Amino acid sequence: MRVQDEFVPEETFREFIERMPQVCVEVVVERADGAVLLAHRTNEPACDEWFWPGSRLYKGERLEDAARRVGREELGVDLTIGDRLGVYEHRWETSAPGPSRHTVNIAFRARAADADGDLSAEDVTLDDQHDGVRFVQPADVDESYHEYVQRYARDLRAVGGS
Repeated sequence: MRVQDEFVPEETFREFIERMPQVCVEVVVERADGAVLLAHRTNEPACDEWFWPGSRLYKGERLEDAARRVGREELGVDLTIGDRLGVYEHRWETSAPGPSRHTVNIAFRARAADADGDLSAEDVTLDDQHDGVRFVQPADVDESYHEYVQRYARDLRAVGGS
């Protein structure tokens, strides 16, 4: 099946997200020391939050291919995709371009393909929806982080971190 990655006009996309859940893929990029990458978002949903990089799944796109695309497009990093951390559901009261959004998120654990497990902020080239990157240990994710980031960090700790 051909991947349908063409631009969707804003009006059509808005109608879709107002009526249906959206399937998304997120990457939890881990380093050898167990720290995970968070990117500071500049747009909705989750504007001004430290969050996992992610994107919608294109029709015809394989989940792991979408995860690799997120690494390239949002971080400028080639990723080796690992196990699925889990499947999550997010509900956003604010969202671009619509008033709200409901997403089903498949989260993958990943590592930088060529950083020998030692990825740094200097290795990352962010896209225009992020303006900063940080690495945090899952155990250090507290209530100052978004509730969905807290949930993923709990799940990482439950499966043993990196």
